[in-house]
Amino acid sequence: MQEPVKKRTFQYLVLGLGGIGSAAAYWLTKLAGNDVLGLEQFALGHIRGGSQDHSRIIRLSYHNPFYVNLAKEAYRAWAAVEADSGEQLVYKTGGLDLSPAGSRLPLSDYTNSLTALNIPYELLDASEIMRRWPQWQLPDDVRGLYQAESGLVAAAKSNAAHQRLAREYGATLRDDAPVTDIHASGNEISVVAGGETYTCEKLVIASGAWSNQLLAHFGLNINLTVTQEQVTYYASPHLADFALERFPIWIWLDEPCYYGFPAFGEAGPKIAQDVGGQETTAESRTFAVDTAAFQRTDTFLRQHLPTAHGPVITSKTCLYTMPPDRDFVLDTLPEYPNVAVAVGAGHAFKFASLLGKILSQLAISGKSEYDLTPFQISRPILFAENPVKEFMV
Repeated sequence: MQEPVKKRTFQYLVLGLGGIGSAAAYWLTKLAGNDVLGLEQFALGHIRGGSQDHSRIIRLSYHNPFYVNLAKEAYRAWAAVEADSGEQLVYKTGGLDLSPAGSRLPLSDYTNSLTALNIPYELLDASEIMRRWPQWQLPDDVRGLYQAESGLVAAAKSNAAHQRLAREYGATLRDDAPVTDIHASGNEISVVAGGETYTCEKLVIASGAWSNQLLAHFGLNINLTVTQEQVTYYASPHLADFALERFPIWIWLDEPCYYGFPAFGEAGPKIAQDVGGQETTAESRTFAVDTAAFQRTDTFLRQHLPTAHGPVITSKTCLYTMPPDRDFVLDTLPEYPNVAVAVGAGHAFKFASLLGKILSQLAISGKSEYDLTPFQISRPILFAENPVKEFMV
């Protein structure tokens, strides 16, 4: 725990210092000076949220051109942080989107989006995929999209870099400071956290699974589903075959949707199911292994990546916090334009630095240079009764 913060009044205050909040603290101090306070309810680097672990996928291949464009900007934001920090945060391995016959996620959605923006890719049949990467065992009906810019972002390392740079630019970051009250009056917002009261002109909320608890202070509750997800690392007896330079990140575009990584951070590759966990809350979640989810990913690995399989190194849990349409929330509050909020929808880490930059723009000027239309907090599905949930991306 850090020393108590002596200063009590700031121009900007960021609540939540995970992937997006740490980025917001960094970009605010870089763009607006040092009058920034970041508050985290747990210890910095904790594993209770959704943005630690060693790696997250980064890719240009997405199901619609809007996200592809946003991903292009995300790469630029990460490059800026790498230049500022002197650290490599993005590792390009190439990426495979694998589509079996009758896939829930049509490969054409991805190829059309990339084609629309003149982004190169290759379409591969199963035999070519297995020729290039003999680690795969695939039926003949599988097709693949290979995009060379895909890879991974070093998640925990990136969070730490954002936090370190924010401090170097003059931000104050305090952890172990849970919020117990927020009150907005005119142009001033008071926040009680960790037993202290702070005031600010502009507030940024980037609190993941705790978003609605904080939005409640502004009379808001939006439709969010929180799930407990897990990843598993395996001690492959063929570790060299899964090195960064020899094996790409990959996504299985079907339901269940699986994804995985080459070896990074642990001595073996990683696999997970997207939205494979049970619904939970930030308070009731556990850190226990979901046996059924583990069996699904383990069976997939044995069937399609048999040489990756080996003794389990570790399984880790995290939280997804998803609107019904699984699009981000990225906006200012309609009745409180000095409050900006982000919800990452369980696929935001690749965009984390960019979303922090966008939050800083919303806080500084009330608008962003980027089109945020799909991410408005006023969209009807966020307030509908029994909304249809579609979590496939």
